[in-house]
Amino acid sequence: MQVENSQLKVFLLDFGLVSNKDLESAVNEARENNTTFEEIILKKKLISKAELNKLKAYILGIPFVDLKESEIKSEVLEIISEPVSRQYKAIAFDKQGLHLKVAMLDPNDLQFIDFISKKTGLKIIPCLTDEEGIKSALKLFQKSLKAEFGEMVGDANISEDEGEIEDLVIKSEKEGGEVRVDLKKAAEDLPVIKIVDTLLKHAILQGASDIHIEPEEKDVVVRYRIDGVLHDAMTLPKIILPGIVARIKILSNLKIDEHRLPQDGRFKIESSDYRVAFRVSIIPVFDGEKIVMRLLNESSNNLTLEQIGFRKRDLEIINSEIKKPDGMVLVVGPTGSGKTTTLYTISAILNTPDVNMSTLEDPIEYRMPRVNQSQINSKINFTFASGLRALLRQDPDIIMVGEIRDRETAELAVHAALTGHMVLSTLHTNSAAGTLPRLAEMGVESFLVASTTNIIISQRLVRKICLDCREEYKFDEPLYNSFSQNFNVDAISEIIKKNKIVKKSYKSNKEMWRDLKFARGKGCSKCRNGYKGRLGVFEVLQINERIKKLINNSASGEEIEEAAIADGMTTMLEDGVIKFVQGITTIEEVTRVTKE
Repeated sequence: MQVENSQLKVFLLDFGLVSNKDLESAVNEARENNTTFEEIILKKKLISKAELNKLKAYILGIPFVDLKESEIKSEVLEIISEPVSRQYKAIAFDKQGLHLKVAMLDPNDLQFIDFISKKTGLKIIPCLTDEEGIKSALKLFQKSLKAEFGEMVGDANISEDEGEIEDLVIKSEKEGGEVRVDLKKAAEDLPVIKIVDTLLKHAILQGASDIHIEPEEKDVVVRYRIDGVLHDAMTLPKIILPGIVARIKILSNLKIDEHRLPQDGRFKIESSDYRVAFRVSIIPVFDGEKIVMRLLNESSNNLTLEQIGFRKRDLEIINSEIKKPDGMVLVVGPTGSGKTTTLYTISAILNTPDVNMSTLEDPIEYRMPRVNQSQINSKINFTFASGLRALLRQDPDIIMVGEIRDRETAELAVHAALTGHMVLSTLHTNSAAGTLPRLAEMGVESFLVASTTNIIISQRLVRKICLDCREEYKFDEPLYNSFSQNFNVDAISEIIKKNKIVKKSYKSNKEMWRDLKFARGKGCSKCRNGYKGRLGVFEVLQINERIKKLINNSASGEEIEEAAIADGMTTMLEDGVIKFVQGITTIEEVTRVTKE
């Protein structure tokens, strides 16, 4: 039995959740757009999805459970097998004696309830949940990496549990080739294929950005980079290394019999839950061949600048500068600082039907619709410089150059910006102000840099505090003393005051710190040492008239930074401290990534 619209309307009014006027407006809009009444009230934010689900559960006379917030014991979860749970959207989440609570999207499916009751010999208590809760709980079926490898390594006759590995489509993107492989079928025949599949699957589920497969004298170490930090995932026997390397070469359409030279390739994994591209690099080392795979989650690359971590003032500057018809927008920082993500996010904002946008990348990390993306190939002399020279004959409005590495590319980028094009690119420098002298070192004339550069964004990535085990705390005397020994409390206090994070005035910095609330992660099963996910810390340097004069006078990076700070620029350290005081990250993370 489903909740009828007429019932829903009555209860929405009776509980005062929606006004009569808004209700009638939603009904009319649903009729005009040929959609459901529920979709309209959610779209107009008249009620949250959680409130709507709880109301429907109340109308049906059954409890509502949020599986995302529930701790489910593995022995209870597995009472209903994964294939059945996935097919019927039903999760066993609590067992008391002979009573089993089952969260369902349709708790009135009496045939299914009767089937589970007979199979388990338990009395089923149906509860209502939502799609997000079901998806979250289904992930819990995945065994730990060590548990799965314990079953397969060295076992030539592997029997696969029902539903353990999903049907995936793997596409090789090397030289236009494509290989489609049904992993589930192949895993039944070849243990090495299941081993590789399991390594890839767990990396995706754990949110890894890189997989390192490193041969040593007697074994093979597998490590995942999660939130910017490498963690040991598994140690495998050395005997299976050739099989793993061969399997990954096949997926990437690389030469299986080439062991002396480095090779680069790419493949894709697609399932109902995710779409991930793997960028593969294989290089010979003393004990064999080392593999590093970069994971690019193509199903979650539509980020906004706010989601990346930009705050209000910096957002206003960026949105203002990227709307100019020409000039350069530069994103700088070390390898792994998130430059490419920022560049793609800005490109997505600028990518409208009325502009011609082209890119030069090495490699192409994400595919963008309606954008002409070109892959650099130095073997045939298709470099950033030669590609940029050719692009200028393609009538572009916006050009994205993956990286400015040399004088020729820098000069061509400046020339393009001078002749009416918007140029987006990255550089490897430690600070926004340090970018300007760096361009001068490459041989670009100072007056050209000053007249073409619109904005420079410098960034790093910090780990965010896990929301599932986040706890607030205050500084007591011992904690404050320990903190002040490791950090410059006075300098950080000035940042807090300057950015008006505290409204109250204090007699001393110590008094202020004792009154502030901070956050940290205790560590739980859903995170790594209290951290989960990453966020950017930034400094955004706007090239105003004052900065232009300094550039023209060949000022140092320090002089330019001092002037920018005087004009209101927030440094990366300041941005990080603000996010620390706001309870988003920790001061240890901020100092770890901003130290030079």
